[in-house]
Amino acid sequence: MRVAFVLIAALALTGCNPSALVERGAHRDDPLAAPGHARRGDGIDPLIVGDRLLDAGEAELALASYVRAANDIGLTPEVRLSMAAANIRLGRLHQAEDLLRSVIDEDPQNVAAMNDLGVVLLELGDLGQAHRHFRAAFALQPTPEIRENLRISSAKLENRTYGDEQNDSAFTLTRHAGGVYTLNAPRQP
Repeated sequence: MRVAFVLIAALALTGCNPSALVERGAHRDDPLAAPGHARRGDGIDPLIVGDRLLDAGEAELALASYVRAANDIGLTPEVRLSMAAANIRLGRLHQAEDLLRSVIDEDPQNVAAMNDLGVVLLELGDLGQAHRHFRAAFALQPTPEIRENLRISSAKLENRTYGDEQNDSAFTLTRHAGGVYTLNAPRQP
């Protein structure tokens, strides 16, 4: 009698095993069942998610997604460039500068990093360094966006007077494909 009771209890407990239910498809057909945990490789690429969030104006969430990407694939130049773009949007220019410099140290021919570093340096008031980075980026890839950034930095260098504090906050940044930023000059009255 005891053996029969133990056998029935074991069969009942096996039927309550969640993995046994999943194997039989019980959870798949239940609309109220919680979804399973996504394992690596099963989810959406966090870089793509971050780019979409950044385009939607959600820079803080985009940065979190880029950090997840760094955890998955490491701090590749692409991940650091994306993290720098989110930091630029958040106004964290020094963090963006550090990330961009590390990309350029690893890949001195990275045009997007050179251009974006020029934008950051221009925003920080380092006109000479910004102009140098724009020139190097333009020499490697003469796009209209980089040409415009080079023109703006040249104009600022020519119009610079020592001891004169200028309000440069009227310039705005526009992000283009590939993480390239363009400075937009304020409209003249």
